[in-house]
Amino acid sequence: MKATIIAVGTELLMGKTVNTNSTYLSKELNDLGIDVLYHKVVGDNPKRLEELLLQSMKETDLIITTGGLGPTQDDLTKEVIGKAFGKTLHMNEGVLQDLKAFFKKIDREMTDNNVRQAYFPESARIIPNDKGTAPGFILENENNICISLPGPPREMKAMYQAEIKNILNSYSQDTIVSQYVNLFGIGESSAEDMVKDLISEQSDPSIAIYAGNGVISFRLTTKAKSEDEGYEIIKPIKDEMAKRFGQLVFSYDSTDFVKVFVENLIKKSLTISTAESCTGGLIAKMITDVSGASSIFERGYITYSNAAKADELNVSEETLKKYGAVSEETALEMVEGLYNKTKSNICISVTGIAGPNGGSKEKPVGLVYVGYAVDGDFKVKKLNLTGDRERIRRLTAFSSLDLIRKRM
Repeated sequence: MKATIIAVGTELLMGKTVNTNSTYLSKELNDLGIDVLYHKVVGDNPKRLEELLLQSMKETDLIITTGGLGPTQDDLTKEVIGKAFGKTLHMNEGVLQDLKAFFKKIDREMTDNNVRQAYFPESARIIPNDKGTAPGFILENENNICISLPGPPREMKAMYQAEIKNILNSYSQDTIVSQYVNLFGIGESSAEDMVKDLISEQSDPSIAIYAGNGVISFRLTTKAKSEDEGYEIIKPIKDEMAKRFGQLVFSYDSTDFVKVFVENLIKKSLTISTAESCTGGLIAKMITDVSGASSIFERGYITYSNAAKADELNVSEETLKKYGAVSEETALEMVEGLYNKTKSNICISVTGIAGPNGGSKEKPVGLVYVGYAVDGDFKVKKLNLTGDRERIRRLTAFSSLDLIRKRM
């Protein structure tokens, strides 16, 4: 099945609202084995929307629209889709009664324009909206399926998970099965090069590569009569990739590197503490953003100044004066001081130059030292990173956790 996603709303074209709906739907559709060929954005203009719909109906068999289902005069998505499919709008009495009940429940008057939300193209299948007042709908003809959902992401996502996902699955007699091989510590081109023979020779399962936040993910996808059969088809390729990538693999399901890291600590009942200079608490934030981290995160220090390093972590003034704050020696004393204070199973210290200023020929921007300890065994890793300040800080945080992951 080939798909087009159309986001409707002038506010999207003006940059007032970020189009997150298309990104979300693309990921979900790809997980179902549906190929998304186009993302399109159009303002609240019925003529342009109709032209876009008719063109999309020629190019793809599935069209999903978001937005334009509200009660105001510029919400014309239903009317335009109905026209494109040759259907007139009719009142749906069930939806009207639901709307009346909703406004009564919240003790607000239902205005005449809200009644517009109860009109749908003839023969449309109504998709309930438990998070708002604008139901969605599905309209079909011999060649096309059009699914229309509201624009607010909170409503759209809930409707997709509650209804649309199962509906799309029902159009296929086969089960779409996907599994990931997720890597950290290698670039996209290098990762692809290590398995380019598999990619070029393999048709089932299909292999797709994705990159983001330092994580490289290979998605292996197949169609089968059951999930078990699908995983059996995928297994030989997954095992071969695991053999080639070795320790670079951090998971085969979740692509969230930090979540996998924290869940592994929770499973093993290992505590962790951090002492951060150039990352300014980013590592601690990443860890504590994961639900359940309170059971393993002991404490974190932001020792940005030399005085803080000395006062909080007992880094000696002699070390700071002789080697500088950004040095192997300082990173080592930071992590030693952290361990002496916390006795955490895992301790991490970072000190470096995130830029854009502060670098020199001897210590350029991107130079970072990571001190790390597992049960009192201390080591320091030198990193030479590139990019802007944000990228250097982010890669420092990810790389620090990765050093621990490989020793766990």
